Amino acid sequence: MGLIGSILVLSFLIFFHELGHFLAAKLFGVRVEAFSIGFGKTRIFKKQIGETEYSLRPIPLGGFVQLKGQSDIDPKLRNEDKDSLYGIAHWKRLVILAAGSFFNLLLAFLLFMAIGLMGKNELVPIVGKVQENMPAALAGLKSGDRILEIDGEKIVTWNALSSVIAESKGTLEIVFLRNNQEFITRITPKLGESKNLFGESIERPLVGISASGDVEIVSYSFLDSMLYAFRETKESSKLILQSIEKIFVGVVPLSEVGGVVSIVSITKKATELGIVTLFAFSALISVNLGILNLLPIPALDGGHIIFTLYEMVSKRIPTQETLYRLSMAGWIVLLGLMGLGFYNDILRIINGTMPF
Repeated sequence: MGLIGSILVLSFLIFFHELGHFLAAKLFGVRVEAFSIGFGKTRIFKKQIGETEYSLRPIPLGGFVQLKGQSDIDPKLRNEDKDSLYGIAHWKRLVILAAGSFFNLLLAFLLFMAIGLMGKNELVPIVGKVQENMPAALAGLKSGDRILEIDGEKIVTWNALSSVIAESKGTLEIVFLRNNQEFITRITPKLGESKNLFGESIERPLVGISASGDVEIVSYSFLDSMLYAFRETKESSKLILQSIEKIFVGVVPLSEVGGVVSIVSITKKATELGIVTLFAFSALISVNLGILNLLPIPALDGGHIIFTLYEMVSKRIPTQETLYRLSMAGWIVLLGLMGLGFYNDILRIINGTMPF
């Protein structure tokens, strides 16, 4: 059931992405010729409704919306009819092209919001060890103190505490609980060396405390869950962009790039760990799909957005030959990345490190 569940989850994420393109195209009068979940020439199911053929195809890890006048394989098929993607105003085309990624980010937001309402296990902001001669110790914090507020901002998780300290610019007013009594102290973090998620040494504000390790189920009100969802979606997007940057500069080795096998495997594991874990991982994959589709690669939505912006600025349309060559180059890059991910997945399977 886990494998079937993982495929269904990924199919839904792709469906939601394509739904964004579909609805935006319909809004601006662009003809949608096909809406497919899955790839392949064979159609397991198909139904013609109006001008659109809806189909289900055998390769589930993908999908597409075919708009009139658009062809990623052969851009020479472009036309400028009034109901074509290239027959409408440039700004409308940009909305249609970006709508898929927007829907992925919207879905991630909704999933994170659901997590906030349901509640999830979180490290709570209870102080464990306090380093001597560091700002926290000098301010009187002790092991067992629970941080309640920092500069008027309510703190309910250790992650939130860590983020506020990392972004601090000066002295912080901290409200903490000790023996069921509230106390206030002021702490001025000092710069020190730490490690980021990619193992790099960085300089950041530190106060000299570590978490006690206590875990509680933390949930939020409706409004707070919206704020939580926005923050998580934003941070997930930043993390993906940083990961892409670190791959290009060599901090993250190419051997860490995963393919569809890794995604299915991890999603399968997430489905077995409960609804909250599944929602969290699905939200991350949805953000991933949204951000990666905006990369300026001609075969992706981001590439088409770049072409459209070029037309808007230069008032010229790239030659058909230029579009063709750039599209083919984009497909080579895209297929190369997919091949690298698949190759790494095979190595993980052979080495027994794939989490099936």
